Amino acid sequence: MLEISGLEWAVTIGVILALLAFDLVLGWLRPHRVGFTEATAWSVLYIAVAIAFGLVFAMVHGWDFGTQYFTGYIVEKSLSVDNLFVFVVIMTTFAVPEEHQHKVLTFGIVLALIMRAIFIAVGATLLNLFSFMFLVFGLLLLWTAVQLYRHKDEDPDIEDNMVVKGARKLFPVTEEYDGGRLFTRDNGRRVATPMFIVLVSIGGIDLLFALDSIPAVFGVTQEAYIVFAANAFALLGLRALFFLVKGLLDRLVYLSTGLAIILGFIGVKLVLHWAHVDIDPAVPEIPTMASLVVILGILAVVTVASLIKTKGDPTMTAHAGSLRARKERSEQRD
Repeated sequence: MLEISGLEWAVTIGVILALLAFDLVLGWLRPHRVGFTEATAWSVLYIAVAIAFGLVFAMVHGWDFGTQYFTGYIVEKSLSVDNLFVFVVIMTTFAVPEEHQHKVLTFGIVLALIMRAIFIAVGATLLNLFSFMFLVFGLLLLWTAVQLYRHKDEDPDIEDNMVVKGARKLFPVTEEYDGGRLFTRDNGRRVATPMFIVLVSIGGIDLLFALDSIPAVFGVTQEAYIVFAANAFALLGLRALFFLVKGLLDRLVYLSTGLAIILGFIGVKLVLHWAHVDIDPAVPEIPTMASLVVILGILAVVTVASLIKTKGDPTMTAHAGSLRARKERSEQRD
């Protein structure tokens, strides 16, 4: 079992908060269009920090735990790319000005990290108290995998989101942005701007992704510290990654299929672990190293296949995937 001192927790959280604070201040005080060079530099920095942490962590606590961290990091990083798809959908739907996209993304990352920290604490407690939660998490991931595969060629309907609908009922919303303000005055009354709805949308999406990503990484490791670190370092690079690859996202036409397969694979891994613990020790488990190889292999095949497919058919466009059919499609069937 992994033993983490209070000092290690404090240092890890301190580094993450420092990076988040710098990112938040940079986006809030100096809104600007993030270019390719800047996005590349930030992406390299965050990936280097995540790798450096993993190497130090492995040398201190052993490569078994180090492998769990790197596997969890890769799982969360691959799921975060799907996050980017949805962020693109939100930015496009609400026509967010480029100079304010940095701010929106930083808010989304901070909120996602808070939600994941809460779910990690709850998830770790449930797994320690009730071993059947491995079965529950496994079945949840299998259901998610099936739904994502069924709707892999769709994008989530942001306007049909329950959180967004609730926000629109609570506050009148203007048609135009007022800089980066969330609220403004219109004919003497206080109203919300589209920026407020954008942040509400990001929050709702973050909640859904947290519900999927936390069970997924618990399928790789049951250590709460590793789960938190893998999530945090994967999310820290999300803002820079958005500006770096948003022009390439449309080409990853098989990404949703690949993520569905990865979630299904981890779901099976969790179910086997539950059966091994609660039913029969003879039930085989999937080793962490094997999981790492399988996940990397799936991502490699999906990326290469996507690039080959879009090269042969440039009209093809990737989609984020959805857990349910879009509303208009359901209405057409009726």
